Amino acid sequence: MDDSGIKKQNWDVKETELFLEILKELDMKKCLDGRKVRNNTLFKVAHRRMTAAGYHRSVDQLKFRWKLLKSAYYKCKREPDSPTPIKIQGWWRYEQTMIAIMESRHPLVGAGVKAERSDEVTEDSDGEALMLHWPQPCPDSGAHNNSTIHNLDLIIKMDPEMDSQLKIGFIGAGNMAFGITKGILSGNVLPINLKVSAPSSRNLGRFQELGIAVTHSNVEVVCSSDVVFVSVKPHLVPLVLNEISQYVTERHIIVSVAAGVTLATLEELLPENSVAIRLMPNLPCVVQEGALLFARGSRAKQEDGALLRSLLHRCGLVEEGPEAWIDIHTGLSGSGVAFVYLFAEALAEGAIKMGMPNALAHSIASQTVLGAGRLLRDSGKHPAQLRSEVCTPGGTTIYGLHTLEQGGVRASTMSAVESATERARELGQKSAAGSRK
Repeated sequence: MDDSGIKKQNWDVKETELFLEILKELDMKKCLDGRKVRNNTLFKVAHRRMTAAGYHRSVDQLKFRWKLLKSAYYKCKREPDSPTPIKIQGWWRYEQTMIAIMESRHPLVGAGVKAERSDEVTEDSDGEALMLHWPQPCPDSGAHNNSTIHNLDLIIKMDPEMDSQLKIGFIGAGNMAFGITKGILSGNVLPINLKVSAPSSRNLGRFQELGIAVTHSNVEVVCSSDVVFVSVKPHLVPLVLNEISQYVTERHIIVSVAAGVTLATLEELLPENSVAIRLMPNLPCVVQEGALLFARGSRAKQEDGALLRSLLHRCGLVEEGPEAWIDIHTGLSGSGVAFVYLFAEALAEGAIKMGMPNALAHSIASQTVLGAGRLLRDSGKHPAQLRSEVCTPGGTTIYGLHTLEQGGVRASTMSAVESATERARELGQKSAAGSRK
């Protein structure tokens, strides 16, 4: 863009003050790599906030204004006694804010031109953002001090466009991990920002086909991720968490999708102050039609739950609730998917018995389940109301329903949900007992 078009529109003092306050709020308070990082994404966030406040500037205009302010700051540092005036209106009113932004985390006094060039290079990077490249507690770094690892300012982390910059890892490469992965990739997250680990290569190929990096090292996944999904069988959770525990820091969000493994067990196995969330998805996440329920641990903030929701919203329905509901959700929706498949199979076999070709019967049965589900969801009506709308006095449907009731389908289905829920609770008790051994 031609800079002359940017320069023509003068900034008043109040607008500049607001712009700097926004940048100060969005700035990398916890960035410990010795540089300031302001990439294109941050300026987009600032642009939205400026627009909401009634100031209509383009992203390029914000960048240009920032460069002028930064140049003025460095000029003051290099030549504090220079008689040459700073050619920015009202500089004295926001000089202190600039100093707070530029020096509060890594003083630049005496750094001179070298510091300015390093800052400039970092800010102009629009490639893979450096925002989330905290020091990693990897085995070869020797950095295992949790107190030096921090989260980004939540106001950056929670911006929708920041989803694409988060590093996400999966320990376990089963169907549930694959379903969640496909849902996440349908949002803003790029395959380059995901990594999956599994002890064997059997299930890793399908992740590689999506462009996702794979490994056999769980520690490698933790070291390179901000959000880690633990997607292994319940009895393996204690083993996995014991393995990765020393590498989990305060910057991580650990999300367990293991049935029955309680938040208390997770927090017992993880380091103190770890952020843990328990999630129960279901298989239709693969086609972005899942039903997911999560519960936050004692140290997980509301913002952590909102972040998880923003990552998973393309997977289907995402709800938060108390942990007591998770096992019920397992019976209702996690296992309930299989109950629906059994009913669809029975529908098709009934049609086959009556003379319909096999393939056609299964095709119509699946479409019937799909259509009925969408109508139930989208209409907002109670299932009983929709059922009554299909029935006509003396018609075919009421005869069929009578047969189903004689067979105890309602009671059997309720019992199936109850049994699956109780089994989830049993698994939780076994997992808790195993973690204490």
